[in-house]
Amino acid sequence: MSNDLRLLVKNAKQIVLVCNNGERYLTKDGMKKLALMENASLVVGKDGLVKAVGPAGLIDSQYKEASFENVIDASGMCVIPGLIDAHTHPVWAGDRVHEFAMKLAGATYMELHQAGGGIHYTVEHTSGASPEQLLAGLRLRLLRMLRAGTTLAECKSGYGLELDAEVKMLSVIEQARRELPIGISSTYCGAHAVPRGKTASQATDEILKVHLPELKDKMSKGELSIDNIDVFCEKGVFDLNCTRAILKAGQDIGLQINFHGDELHPTNSAELGAELSALAVSHLEEVSDEGIAAMAKSKTSAVLLPTTAYILRLKQPRARDMLDAGVIVALGSDFNPNAYCCSMPIVMHLGCVNMKMSMNEALAAATINAAYALGKSHLHGSLEVDKQGDLIILNSARWEHLIYQFGGHQELIRYVIIKGMVVYDNDKTMDY
Repeated sequence: MSNDLRLLVKNAKQIVLVCNNGERYLTKDGMKKLALMENASLVVGKDGLVKAVGPAGLIDSQYKEASFENVIDASGMCVIPGLIDAHTHPVWAGDRVHEFAMKLAGATYMELHQAGGGIHYTVEHTSGASPEQLLAGLRLRLLRMLRAGTTLAECKSGYGLELDAEVKMLSVIEQARRELPIGISSTYCGAHAVPRGKTASQATDEILKVHLPELKDKMSKGELSIDNIDVFCEKGVFDLNCTRAILKAGQDIGLQINFHGDELHPTNSAELGAELSALAVSHLEEVSDEGIAAMAKSKTSAVLLPTTAYILRLKQPRARDMLDAGVIVALGSDFNPNAYCCSMPIVMHLGCVNMKMSMNEALAAATINAAYALGKSHLHGSLEVDKQGDLIILNSARWEHLIYQFGGHQELIRYVIIKGMVVYDNDKTMDY
């Protein structure tokens, strides 16, 4: 025992396990009352996995002869699982602060897009950037997310559109996965927009005949490790038939389906996700009743993005209807040049205030359910034995302060820990 222990977190006022029976996701009543222990301790082994979590006295007795690489006295503090951001676009060059001013003046998302701004503006700058420039930007953004408590983030390509630029982005994500402590789920999103000079049908053919075979080859050679495939299924972008063809082809080479749908217009994306047994559909501001029912039945998760709806002044996703129907609801930041937010605590707060989620539901959506949306809830999303030791220690006596104190995570998060190793030590936390 003394040779394989990395971390002891002892005497925590609260440890929020989220789950304690091996659940891969939570719905309905399971999200309302989370597994929680008072006056508890937690042990992580050198393999980075949780070895024990339980009452402080019991852990102290069981491990009194053990030695640890690190011991943290969490008296008066709370421990929660590391937060999981189920939807981000963090690889790009050039910002769009000028478009924020235009949106405030009344310009819509699609008006900017059709005028050559939006995604196309970012594609132009990203395509012209070197891998080194893109990696430097990605590193800074992921470290900002980590300091806000995110220990696993989905990272999309999609600002390349052409094969070489998409491969460049995916390679940068791969390099970041190898160099940084934060966990990464990599997503190919070559169908993020229709490239200039092409129709959606032409772009779809190129993805099917050129992009996906090349990515399959690079994956088989170990040059890239891609987890998910994404398409922007939207009026004026990729229609339902193009989306179906691309997603099925991605699924055929081993990629999990996790795509944009029903954001700006009702497109029956939720129904398509259920039809294809998709792991997740994101956005869903315009989802239908039939789509909600289909997702609940197929166990396709809904990745809701309250930050995007807030910034773009869209109607909020129907979180309560989805929760009541038994849909697996997850949360993501949608971090991108159009919706610049690195903070899952802020996302959870907006989920509670604007989408009428409870704080328990928001935490479940940002941990176990977000992990499920990425196909990783067997290892992430809760503090259970044999799961990865990713956790946050909060300088507060109740975990809810992380949501309650809007924008206050900088002063509340004392430690961020990944695989039992402290990756962020914030000695500037304040008395809540």
